Amino acid sequence: MKLKFLGGAKSVTGANYLLESGGDKILIDCGLNQGSNYAERRNFEPFAYDVKEIKAVFVTHAHIDHTGRLPKLYKDGFRGIIYSTPPTKDFARELLLDSEDILRREAEREKKEPIYAAQDVEGMMKLWQALDYGESVQIGPFKITPRNAGHVLGSASYIIEAEGKTIIFSGDLGNIKPPLIKEWEPLTIKADYCLIESAYGDRIHEDLDKREEMLEDVIEETIKAGGVLMVPAFALERIQGLLFQLNELVENGRIPRVPVFVDSPLAIKLTAVYKWHEKYFNADAWKMVNNDKSLFQFPGLKLSFTPEESKAIKNVPSPKIIIAGSGMSQGGRILFHEKEYLRDPKSTILFAGYQANASLGRRILDGAKSVRIMGEDVPVNCRIAHISGYSAHADQPRLISWLRPLKGSLKKLFVVQGDPEVSEKFATLVKDELAIEAYVPSDSEEVVLE
Repeated sequence: MKLKFLGGAKSVTGANYLLESGGDKILIDCGLNQGSNYAERRNFEPFAYDVKEIKAVFVTHAHIDHTGRLPKLYKDGFRGIIYSTPPTKDFARELLLDSEDILRREAEREKKEPIYAAQDVEGMMKLWQALDYGESVQIGPFKITPRNAGHVLGSASYIIEAEGKTIIFSGDLGNIKPPLIKEWEPLTIKADYCLIESAYGDRIHEDLDKREEMLEDVIEETIKAGGVLMVPAFALERIQGLLFQLNELVENGRIPRVPVFVDSPLAIKLTAVYKWHEKYFNADAWKMVNNDKSLFQFPGLKLSFTPEESKAIKNVPSPKIIIAGSGMSQGGRILFHEKEYLRDPKSTILFAGYQANASLGRRILDGAKSVRIMGEDVPVNCRIAHISGYSAHADQPRLISWLRPLKGSLKKLFVVQGDPEVSEKFATLVKDELAIEAYVPSDSEEVVLE
Protein backbone atom coordinates (compact mmCIF):
# COMPACT_ATOMS: atom_id res chain seq x y z
CA MET A 1 0.00 0.00 0.00
CA LYS A 2 1.34 3.42 -0.96
CA LEU A 3 0.52 6.86 0.41
CA LYS A 4 1.35 10.08 -1.41
CA PHE A 5 1.20 13.58 0.10
CA LEU A 6 -0.07 15.92 -2.62
CA GLY A 7 -1.22 18.81 -0.43
CA GLY A 8 -1.24 19.52 3.27
CA ALA A 9 2.38 18.45 3.86
CA LYS A 10 4.32 21.29 5.51
CA SER A 11 1.27 23.45 4.78
CA VAL A 12 -1.95 24.25 6.65
CA THR A 13 -4.10 24.24 3.51
CA GLY A 14 -4.63 22.21 0.32
CA ALA A 15 -5.19 18.80 1.93
CA ASN A 16 -4.93 16.04 -0.70
CA TYR A 17 -3.75 12.51 0.07
CA LEU A 18 -3.59 9.60 -2.40
CA LEU A 19 -3.85 6.05 -1.07
CA GLU A 20 -3.18 3.14 -3.44
CA SER A 21 -3.45 -0.63 -3.02
CA GLY A 22 -3.26 -3.18 -5.82
CA GLY A 23 -4.05 -0.58 -8.47
CA ASP A 24 -7.09 0.81 -6.62
CA LYS A 25 -6.76 4.50 -5.75
CA ILE A 26 -8.72 6.69 -3.36
CA LEU A 27 -8.26 10.26 -2.16
CA ILE A 28 -8.69 11.80 1.25
CA ASP A 29 -9.74 15.43 0.73
CA CYS A 30 -9.06 17.64 -2.28
CA GLY A 31 -8.60 21.12 -0.88
CA LEU A 32 -7.75 24.55 -2.18
CA ASN A 33 -4.28 25.96 -1.49
CA GLN A 34 -4.57 29.29 0.31
CA GLY A 35 -2.47 31.99 1.95
CA SER A 36 0.15 33.05 -0.60
CA ASN A 37 0.52 33.75 -4.30
CA TYR A 38 2.59 30.57 -4.72
CA ALA A 39 -0.03 28.46 -2.94
CA GLU A 40 -2.84 29.91 -5.00
CA ARG A 41 -0.94 29.35 -8.27
CA ARG A 42 -0.77 25.66 -7.39
CA ASN A 43 -4.56 25.45 -7.65
CA PHE A 44 -4.29 25.87 -11.43
CA GLU A 45 -1.71 23.11 -11.87
CA PRO A 46 -2.74 19.67 -13.18
CA PHE A 47 -3.32 17.00 -10.57
CA ALA A 48 -0.33 14.72 -9.95
CA TYR A 49 -2.42 11.64 -10.79
CA ASP A 50 -4.85 10.49 -13.46
CA VAL A 51 -8.17 11.70 -12.03
CA LYS A 52 -10.06 9.08 -14.06
CA GLU A 53 -8.31 6.32 -12.07
CA ILE A 54 -9.58 7.59 -8.70
CA LYS A 55 -12.35 5.33 -7.39
CA ALA A 56 -13.55 7.60 -4.58
CA VAL A 57 -12.82 10.71 -2.54
CA PHE A 58 -13.44 10.79 1.22
CA VAL A 59 -14.01 14.31 2.55
CA THR A 60 -13.19 15.02 6.20
CA HIS A 61 -15.21 18.26 6.38
CA ALA A 62 -16.54 21.07 4.22
CA HIS A 63 -13.93 23.81 4.67
CA ILE A 64 -12.51 24.98 1.36
CA ASP A 65 -8.94 23.95 2.20
CA HIS A 66 -10.30 20.38 2.24
CA THR A 67 -12.90 20.55 -0.58
CA GLY A 68 -11.99 23.50 -2.81
CA ARG A 69 -10.51 21.56 -5.73
CA LEU A 70 -13.23 18.92 -5.94
CA PRO A 71 -15.00 20.81 -8.77
CA LYS A 72 -11.67 20.96 -10.65
CA LEU A 73 -11.32 17.21 -10.11
CA TYR A 74 -14.74 16.79 -11.73
CA LYS A 75 -13.89 19.24 -14.52
CA ASP A 76 -10.74 17.23 -15.29
CA GLY A 77 -12.68 13.97 -15.66
CA PHE A 78 -13.24 12.40 -12.24
CA ARG A 79 -16.48 10.37 -12.16
CA GLY A 80 -16.01 8.25 -9.05
CA ILE A 81 -17.93 8.67 -5.79
CA ILE A 82 -17.47 11.40 -3.20
CA TYR A 83 -18.27 10.39 0.38
CA SER A 84 -18.81 12.46 3.52
CA THR A 85 -21.25 12.81 6.40
CA PRO A 86 -24.65 14.36 5.54
CA PRO A 87 -23.87 17.80 7.06
CA THR A 88 -20.56 18.03 5.19
CA LYS A 89 -22.32 17.31 1.91
CA ASP A 90 -24.89 20.07 2.49
CA PHE A 91 -22.33 22.61 3.71
CA ALA A 92 -19.97 21.86 0.83
CA ARG A 93 -22.44 22.83 -1.86
CA GLU A 94 -22.92 26.31 -0.38
CA LEU A 95 -19.22 26.80 0.33
CA LEU A 96 -18.10 25.65 -3.11
CA LEU A 97 -20.62 27.82 -4.96
CA ASP A 98 -19.44 30.78 -2.89
CA SER A 99 -15.81 29.89 -3.62
CA GLU A 100 -16.57 29.61 -7.34
CA ASP A 101 -17.99 33.13 -7.32
CA ILE A 102 -14.88 34.51 -5.59
CA LEU A 103 -12.45 32.62 -7.85
CA ARG A 104 -14.35 33.69 -10.98
CA ARG A 105 -14.18 37.36 -9.98
CA GLU A 106 -10.45 37.03 -9.29
CA ALA A 107 -9.93 35.37 -12.68
CA GLU A 108 -11.84 38.15 -14.43
CA ARG A 109 -9.65 40.80 -12.77
CA GLU A 110 -6.51 38.94 -13.79
CA LYS A 111 -7.86 38.14 -17.26
CA LYS A 112 -7.43 34.37 -17.01
CA GLU A 113 -9.62 31.28 -17.01
CA PRO A 114 -11.19 30.39 -13.64
CA ILE A 115 -10.23 27.11 -11.98
CA TYR A 116 -13.76 25.80 -12.46
CA ALA A 117 -17.31 26.98 -13.11
CA ALA A 118 -20.63 26.72 -11.27
CA GLN A 119 -21.72 23.84 -13.51
CA ASP A 120 -18.67 21.87 -12.31
CA VAL A 121 -19.88 22.32 -8.73
CA GLU A 122 -23.35 21.09 -9.65
CA GLY A 123 -21.97 18.16 -11.64
CA MET A 124 -19.65 17.18 -8.82
CA MET A 125 -22.50 17.27 -6.28
CA LYS A 126 -24.31 14.56 -8.27
CA LEU A 127 -21.43 12.20 -7.44
CA TRP A 128 -21.67 12.89 -3.70
CA GLN A 129 -23.07 10.26 -1.31
CA ALA A 130 -23.64 10.51 2.44
CA LEU A 131 -21.80 8.17 4.82
CA ASP A 132 -22.62 8.69 8.48
CA TYR A 133 -20.47 8.10 11.54
CA GLY A 134 -19.92 4.40 12.19
CA GLU A 135 -21.08 3.31 8.73
CA SER A 136 -18.54 1.55 6.52
CA VAL A 137 -18.07 1.32 2.78
CA GLN A 138 -15.85 -1.03 0.77
CA ILE A 139 -13.92 0.39 -2.20
CA GLY A 140 -11.78 -2.38 -3.71
CA PRO A 141 -9.44 -3.51 -0.91
CA PHE A 142 -10.25 -0.48 1.27
CA LYS A 143 -12.77 -0.56 4.10
CA ILE A 144 -13.47 3.03 5.19
CA THR A 145 -15.32 4.15 8.33
CA PRO A 146 -15.85 7.77 9.48
CA ARG A 147 -15.76 8.86 13.14
CA ASN A 148 -16.68 12.18 14.71
CA ALA A 149 -13.68 14.56 14.69
CA GLY A 150 -15.41 17.34 16.66
CA HIS A 151 -14.05 20.15 14.45
CA VAL A 152 -17.21 21.42 12.76
CA LEU A 153 -20.69 19.96 12.36
CA GLY A 154 -20.26 16.67 10.49
CA SER A 155 -16.45 16.66 10.50
CA ALA A 156 -14.87 13.21 10.35
CA SER A 157 -11.72 11.24 10.91
CA TYR A 158 -11.41 8.16 8.68
CA ILE A 159 -10.32 4.68 9.70
CA ILE A 160 -9.12 2.81 6.61
CA GLU A 161 -8.37 -0.92 6.61
CA ALA A 162 -6.55 -2.63 3.73
CA GLU A 163 -3.92 -5.35 3.27
CA GLY A 164 -4.27 -6.30 6.93
CA LYS A 165 -3.24 -2.81 8.06
CA THR A 166 -5.12 0.09 9.62
CA ILE A 167 -4.41 3.73 8.80
CA ILE A 168 -6.19 6.67 10.41
CA PHE A 169 -6.63 10.10 8.83
CA SER A 170 -7.44 12.52 11.64
CA GLY A 171 -8.86 15.31 9.48
CA ASP A 172 -9.08 18.54 11.47
CA LEU A 173 -9.62 17.77 15.15
CA GLY A 174 -11.83 19.87 17.39
CA ASN A 175 -11.33 21.96 20.50
CA ILE A 176 -12.58 20.94 23.94
CA LYS A 177 -16.31 21.55 24.58
CA PRO A 178 -17.23 23.26 21.31
CA PRO A 179 -20.26 25.59 21.61
CA LEU A 180 -22.66 23.61 19.39
CA ILE A 181 -21.37 20.20 18.44
CA LYS A 182 -20.32 17.03 20.20
CA GLU A 183 -16.68 16.51 21.08
CA TRP A 184 -14.68 14.02 19.07
CA GLU A 185 -15.15 10.30 19.54
CA PRO A 186 -12.08 8.94 21.40
CA LEU A 187 -10.07 6.30 19.61
CA THR A 188 -10.74 2.77 20.82
CA ILE A 189 -8.77 0.87 18.19
CA LYS A 190 -5.12 0.28 17.40
CA ALA A 191 -3.58 1.35 14.11
CA ASP A 192 -0.40 0.86 12.11
CA TYR A 193 -0.20 4.35 10.62
CA CYS A 194 -1.82 7.71 11.27
CA LEU A 195 -1.91 11.18 9.72
CA ILE A 196 -2.61 13.96 12.21
CA GLU A 197 -3.19 17.66 11.66
CA SER A 198 -0.95 20.12 13.53
CA ALA A 199 -2.35 23.62 12.91
CA TYR A 200 -2.09 24.42 16.64
CA GLY A 201 0.63 21.90 17.44
CA ASP A 202 2.71 24.51 19.27
CA ARG A 203 -0.04 26.36 21.18
CA ILE A 204 -2.28 26.07 24.21
CA HIS A 205 -5.73 27.67 24.07
CA GLU A 206 -7.18 29.73 26.88
CA ASP A 207 -9.13 27.94 29.56
CA LEU A 208 -12.69 27.21 28.43
CA ASP A 209 -14.25 29.21 31.26
CA LYS A 210 -12.14 32.23 30.35
CA ARG A 211 -13.33 32.10 26.74
CA GLU A 212 -16.85 33.28 27.52
CA GLU A 213 -15.63 35.72 30.18
CA MET A 214 -13.20 37.29 27.70
CA LEU A 215 -15.97 37.66 25.11
CA GLU A 216 -18.22 39.27 27.71
CA ASP A 217 -15.43 41.66 28.79
CA VAL A 218 -14.59 42.72 25.22
CA ILE A 219 -18.26 43.41 24.46
CA GLU A 220 -18.84 45.38 27.66
CA GLU A 221 -15.71 47.52 27.22
CA THR A 222 -16.55 48.34 23.61
CA ILE A 223 -20.16 49.19 24.42
CA LYS A 224 -19.06 51.33 27.37
CA ALA A 225 -16.70 53.24 25.06
CA GLY A 226 -19.51 53.75 22.54
CA GLY A 227 -17.63 51.97 19.79
CA VAL A 228 -18.12 49.18 17.27
CA LEU A 229 -17.03 45.60 17.89
CA MET A 230 -15.85 44.07 14.62
CA VAL A 231 -15.49 40.29 14.53
CA PRO A 232 -13.94 38.78 11.38
CA ALA A 233 -15.25 35.21 11.49
CA PHE A 234 -15.39 32.08 9.39
CA ALA A 235 -18.82 31.43 7.92
CA LEU A 236 -18.91 27.78 8.98
CA GLU A 237 -18.97 26.96 12.72
CA ARG A 238 -17.30 30.13 14.04
CA ILE A 239 -20.20 32.49 13.33
CA GLN A 240 -22.75 29.93 14.52
CA GLY A 241 -20.76 29.27 17.70
CA LEU A 242 -20.48 32.99 18.43
CA LEU A 243 -24.22 33.48 17.88
CA PHE A 244 -24.96 30.60 20.25
CA GLN A 245 -22.83 32.18 22.99
CA LEU A 246 -24.13 35.70 22.33
CA ASN A 247 -27.64 34.27 22.65
CA GLU A 248 -26.75 32.90 26.09
CA LEU A 249 -25.15 36.19 27.19
CA VAL A 250 -28.20 38.19 26.08
CA GLU A 251 -30.71 35.71 27.55
CA ASN A 252 -28.94 35.77 30.92
CA GLY A 253 -28.60 39.56 30.98
CA ARG A 254 -24.81 39.43 31.04
CA ILE A 255 -24.37 41.97 28.23
CA PRO A 256 -26.45 45.01 27.25
CA ARG A 257 -28.78 44.61 24.29
CA VAL A 258 -27.24 46.35 21.30
CA PRO A 259 -27.65 45.71 17.57
CA VAL A 260 -25.75 42.59 16.46
CA PHE A 261 -25.27 42.28 12.70
CA VAL A 262 -24.35 39.08 10.88
CA ASP A 263 -23.14 40.56 7.61
CA SER A 264 -22.47 37.41 5.59
CA PRO A 265 -24.85 35.87 3.05
CA LEU A 266 -22.84 32.64 3.15
CA ALA A 267 -23.04 32.38 6.94
CA ILE A 268 -26.80 32.98 6.79
CA LYS A 269 -27.17 30.10 4.29
CA LEU A 270 -24.94 27.80 6.36
CA THR A 271 -26.83 28.64 9.54
CA ALA A 272 -30.01 27.41 7.83
CA VAL A 273 -28.22 24.12 7.06
CA TYR A 274 -27.50 23.64 10.77
CA LYS A 275 -31.23 23.40 11.41
CA TRP A 276 -31.42 20.36 9.11
CA HIS A 277 -28.92 18.39 11.19
CA GLU A 278 -29.90 18.83 14.83
CA LYS A 279 -28.97 15.24 15.72
CA TYR A 280 -25.30 16.27 15.56
CA PHE A 281 -25.75 18.98 18.24
CA ASN A 282 -24.28 18.62 21.73
CA ALA A 283 -26.33 18.45 24.94
CA ASP A 284 -26.34 22.22 25.55
CA ALA A 285 -27.63 22.96 22.05
CA TRP A 286 -30.20 20.16 22.32
CA LYS A 287 -31.45 21.62 25.59
CA MET A 288 -32.21 24.94 23.90
CA VAL A 289 -33.88 23.21 20.95
CA ASN A 290 -36.06 21.11 23.29
CA ASN A 291 -37.07 24.26 25.17
CA ASP A 292 -38.33 25.72 21.88
CA LYS A 293 -35.60 28.32 21.84
CA SER A 294 -33.83 29.30 18.65
CA LEU A 295 -30.08 28.75 18.76
CA PHE A 296 -29.40 31.61 16.39
CA GLN A 297 -32.05 34.23 17.18
CA PHE A 298 -32.12 36.75 20.02
CA PRO A 299 -33.25 40.37 20.58
CA GLY A 300 -31.12 42.78 18.57
CA LEU A 301 -29.83 40.25 16.04
CA LYS A 302 -30.09 41.39 12.43
CA LEU A 303 -29.12 39.35 9.36
CA SER A 304 -27.72 41.40 6.47
CA PHE A 305 -28.15 39.46 3.26
CA THR A 306 -28.22 42.02 0.45
CA PRO A 307 -25.55 44.63 -0.38
CA GLU A 308 -28.05 47.35 0.52
CA GLU A 309 -28.60 45.84 3.98
CA SER A 310 -24.85 45.63 4.46
CA LYS A 311 -24.28 49.27 3.53
CA ALA A 312 -27.10 50.37 5.85
CA ILE A 313 -25.19 49.07 8.90
CA LYS A 314 -23.03 52.21 8.74
CA ASN A 315 -26.11 54.34 9.46
CA VAL A 316 -26.98 52.51 12.69
CA PRO A 317 -25.65 54.48 15.69
CA SER A 318 -22.92 52.93 17.83
CA PRO A 319 -22.46 50.90 19.95
CA LYS A 320 -23.04 47.83 17.82
CA ILE A 321 -21.50 44.46 17.01
CA ILE A 322 -20.66 43.41 13.44
CA ILE A 323 -19.77 39.79 12.64
CA ALA A 324 -18.70 39.22 9.04
CA GLY A 325 -16.41 37.20 6.80
CA SER A 326 -13.80 36.50 5.96
CA GLY A 327 -12.26 35.09 9.08
CA MET A 328 -8.75 36.29 8.23
CA SER A 329 -9.88 39.61 6.70
CA GLN A 330 -8.65 38.47 3.30
CA GLY A 331 -11.89 39.47 1.62
CA GLY A 332 -15.60 39.69 2.23
CA ARG A 333 -17.76 42.36 3.82
CA ILE A 334 -15.62 42.67 6.96
CA LEU A 335 -13.21 44.79 4.89
CA PHE A 336 -15.81 47.55 4.47
CA HIS A 337 -16.31 47.70 8.23
CA GLU A 338 -12.59 47.56 8.96
CA LYS A 339 -12.00 50.41 6.54
CA GLU A 340 -14.61 52.44 8.43
CA TYR A 341 -13.80 51.60 12.06
CA LEU A 342 -10.16 50.46 12.41
CA ARG A 343 -9.25 54.15 12.72
CA ASP A 344 -11.68 54.64 15.64
CA PRO A 345 -10.02 54.38 19.10
CA LYS A 346 -13.43 53.68 20.69
CA SER A 347 -13.90 50.54 18.58
CA THR A 348 -12.46 47.03 18.87
CA ILE A 349 -11.53 44.31 16.42
CA LEU A 350 -11.80 40.83 17.91
CA PHE A 351 -10.01 37.89 16.30
CA ALA A 352 -11.58 34.59 17.35
CA GLY A 353 -9.84 32.25 14.93
CA TYR A 354 -6.64 31.26 13.17
CA GLN A 355 -4.83 34.06 11.31
CA ALA A 356 -2.47 32.73 8.64
CA ASN A 357 0.91 34.26 7.97
CA ALA A 358 0.69 37.17 5.49
CA SER A 359 -3.08 37.56 5.97
CA LEU A 360 -4.49 41.00 6.73
CA GLY A 361 -5.84 39.67 10.01
CA ARG A 362 -2.38 38.51 11.07
CA ARG A 363 -0.85 41.90 10.22
CA ILE A 364 -3.46 43.70 12.34
CA LEU A 365 -3.05 41.19 15.16
CA ASP A 366 0.74 41.59 15.07
CA GLY A 367 0.40 45.33 15.64
CA ALA A 368 0.52 46.99 12.21
CA LYS A 369 0.03 50.75 12.62
CA SER A 370 -1.58 51.03 9.19
CA VAL A 371 -3.01 48.55 6.68
CA ARG A 372 -4.08 48.88 3.07
CA ILE A 373 -7.75 48.08 2.43
CA MET A 374 -9.36 48.47 -1.00
CA GLY A 375 -6.65 50.84 -2.20
CA GLU A 376 -6.61 53.03 0.92
CA ASP A 377 -4.11 53.20 3.78
CA VAL A 378 -6.16 52.83 6.96
CA PRO A 379 -4.64 53.68 10.37
CA VAL A 380 -5.17 51.06 13.06
CA ASN A 381 -6.21 53.03 16.14
CA CYS A 382 -8.85 50.67 17.54
CA ARG A 383 -8.36 48.17 20.33
CA ILE A 384 -7.20 44.71 19.21
CA ALA A 385 -8.44 41.60 21.04
CA HIS A 386 -7.78 37.91 20.47
CA ILE A 387 -9.50 34.86 21.93
CA SER A 388 -7.86 31.63 20.75
CA GLY A 389 -10.26 29.53 22.82
CA TYR A 390 -12.87 29.91 20.08
CA SER A 391 -10.68 28.04 17.64
CA ALA A 392 -12.32 24.96 16.17
CA HIS A 393 -8.88 23.29 16.14
CA ALA A 394 -7.40 21.16 18.90
CA ASP A 395 -4.41 22.70 20.66
CA GLN A 396 -1.18 20.88 21.49
CA PRO A 397 -2.35 19.04 24.66
CA ARG A 398 -5.61 18.07 22.96
CA LEU A 399 -3.78 16.61 19.95
CA ILE A 400 -1.60 14.58 22.29
CA SER A 401 -4.66 13.27 24.15
CA TRP A 402 -6.26 12.18 20.85
CA LEU A 403 -3.09 10.28 19.93
CA ARG A 404 -2.47 8.65 23.30
CA PRO A 405 -4.63 5.52 22.67
CA LEU A 406 -2.39 4.73 19.68
CA LYS A 407 0.76 4.56 21.80
CA GLY A 408 2.40 1.17 21.39
CA SER A 409 0.68 0.23 18.13
CA LEU A 410 1.73 2.88 15.60
CA LYS A 411 4.61 2.10 13.28
CA LYS A 412 4.73 5.73 12.17
CA LEU A 413 2.84 8.98 12.62
CA PHE A 414 2.76 11.50 9.77
CA VAL A 415 2.36 15.09 11.00
CA VAL A 416 0.58 17.23 8.40
CA GLN A 417 -1.57 20.35 7.94
CA GLY A 418 0.59 22.79 9.87
CA ASP A 419 3.24 25.40 9.23
CA PRO A 420 6.56 23.52 8.79
CA GLU A 421 8.15 24.70 12.03
CA VAL A 422 4.96 23.93 13.98
CA SER A 423 4.68 20.42 12.53
CA GLU A 424 8.35 19.71 13.34
CA LYS A 425 7.95 20.95 16.89
CA PHE A 426 4.86 18.80 17.40
CA ALA A 427 6.56 15.73 15.90
CA THR A 428 9.43 16.14 18.38
CA LEU A 429 6.96 16.41 21.26
CA VAL A 430 5.17 13.23 20.17
CA LYS A 431 8.47 11.33 20.07
CA ASP A 432 9.44 12.56 23.53
CA GLU A 433 6.06 12.21 25.24
CA LEU A 434 4.49 9.17 23.58
CA ALA A 435 7.54 7.35 22.17
CA ILE A 436 5.84 7.27 18.76
CA GLU A 437 7.96 7.62 15.64
CA ALA A 438 6.68 10.89 14.19
CA TYR A 439 7.66 12.28 10.82
CA VAL A 440 6.87 15.46 8.86
CA PRO A 441 6.53 14.49 5.19
CA SER A 442 7.39 16.78 2.30
CA ASP A 443 5.07 17.85 -0.48
CA SER A 444 4.75 15.19 -3.24
CA GLU A 445 6.53 12.59 -1.08
CA GLU A 446 5.44 8.97 -1.46
CA VAL A 447 5.79 6.36 1.27
CA VAL A 448 5.22 2.61 1.26
CA LEU A 449 3.07 1.40 4.15
CA GLU A 450 4.57 -1.99 4.92
